[in-house]
Amino acid sequence: MGAMSPVALDAIDRKILEELLVDARIPVATLAQRVHLSRHAVRHRIDRLEALKVIAGYTIQLGEGSAKKHTTRAIIRVYRKDRMHGTEVTDAIAKIPEVTYCYVVSGDSDLIIHIEAESQDRVNAIWSHLSNLPGVADTNTAFVLSSVIDRRRG
Repeated sequence: MGAMSPVALDAIDRKILEELLVDARIPVATLAQRVHLSRHAVRHRIDRLEALKVIAGYTIQLGEGSAKKHTTRAIIRVYRKDRMHGTEVTDAIAKIPEVTYCYVVSGDSDLIIHIEAESQDRVNAIWSHLSNLPGVADTNTAFVLSSVIDRRRG
């Protein structure tokens, strides 16, 4: 996996990202007022940030009243045969919608994957898929029992 060079962001880009992190559905007109630019200029900056992959996507957080709230969380450690040569495994992981984070790590394992799924059966299906990928030597799965600190959610 090659490292991408960082993209230079100015103060307005950072403010746009900050506002989108708080509310990804903020109207462009409201965002434009907050950063003191025209709607067209803000739309252009958002398009540029998306093209540069600074913004990789938009997501939602399901609330208490959601019928399809993801309730099963798991952490899967992946041990690669080739110690991270090639992108086949990470490309396959990127296609799994329940993957909330995937880290390349030092130590015994090569990847740590966080999963948020609807059920243990779905986590099992993801585990089965990952463990059968070419290049994966082994996996280790742990189900999350409780969360004592979660700074990701607003």
